[in-house]
Amino acid sequence: MGVIWARMRVPNLGETDLLVPLHDGLFEQPMWQTFLSRLRRVSGTDYAALIIGASPDGDPTRLTLSNGVLPEDVTSVLAHWPGGEGRLFAAMREGRVHSLEELVQGRPELAAMRGSRASGFAAMRLVDPGGIEAVLLLAGAARIGPDVANLLVALSPHLRVAQRTFAAIERERARSEVNAEAISRMNFGWIALDARCRIVDCDAQAERFLQRSGVLRRAHYDRLTPTAAEVDRLLTAHVRECAANPRIGPRAVNLSRDPWTDILVAPLRIDSLAGRTNAVAAVYLRGDRSSRADRQDQLVGLFGLTPSEARLAWALSQGMSIAEGAATCGLTVETARNYSKKIYAKTGARGQVDLVRHILTGVLALA
Repeated sequence: MGVIWARMRVPNLGETDLLVPLHDGLFEQPMWQTFLSRLRRVSGTDYAALIIGASPDGDPTRLTLSNGVLPEDVTSVLAHWPGGEGRLFAAMREGRVHSLEELVQGRPELAAMRGSRASGFAAMRLVDPGGIEAVLLLAGAARIGPDVANLLVALSPHLRVAQRTFAAIERERARSEVNAEAISRMNFGWIALDARCRIVDCDAQAERFLQRSGVLRRAHYDRLTPTAAEVDRLLTAHVRECAANPRIGPRAVNLSRDPWTDILVAPLRIDSLAGRTNAVAAVYLRGDRSSRADRQDQLVGLFGLTPSEARLAWALSQGMSIAEGAATCGLTVETARNYSKKIYAKTGARGQVDLVRHILTGVLALA
């Protein structure tokens, strides 16, 4: 049986020189500068640009990454195209290399802007199914020949891959921003500690909390230190237990009641391909950004409570009994009982546990 050899296209030297920076360009700042610089050199042009998010509606989020100087006649045509650059790019057939002469056909006022010394121009538009478009554009003083157009076509499969990767990263970035905003509003944060209570890592929310908090701080040698000595002893002891026994249960500790701040200390073991960490415990913290008075005002607006009812509702949500809440708010026990009935009716809570859930885990937690 004979051997059938498949015909395989071998990239030319210039194309090969561009592939690595094209795929690595996502991780540069600014992105794709090495790729665009090399593309200018290989193509012999004065200007190279990668335009991401181009749309016929002039998407304000469009990102233009460029290298070099765009010739004046090309600048004029792009600036005066009816509807803006986005409309010009939308007029291009997907995956095909266009000259500017093709694009300005039928538009004599734009063709006149090219002048007698028209610059070279080549542009290719690619559309990603995920909704992000890309335009690769070259321009220069010299005419751009078919070899450069062929180079752009040869690069298009690789550009599509980079384009899809960029779209995926942008989607994840958008989701991360929403998640970060939600976590920020709930005022949650985390801190990883080693066996000696030294901070190994923490998120931005926890870092901000440490900077402004009066109950928890970053001390010498990055040691996490509660202000209260008894809490410090408890934290130190439990972190040591986490180091000795990763299966030990978490421990919750209240740091402050106004504003409400508490932490949960739990064992932590993370091994990853990126390397081991010496963290043995995680401190999950929740610190209310609002004072008791602020929360009471919010309860008035949220549930239609009177100020007196709101003060008692907040006391009950902190786990106080009717008698304790009455004493805290300066009420008689009988008055507090009457208020509590009105509070349950207005909030829809069926009891104190339900009231805690309504207040501490509802939208008030995001305010």
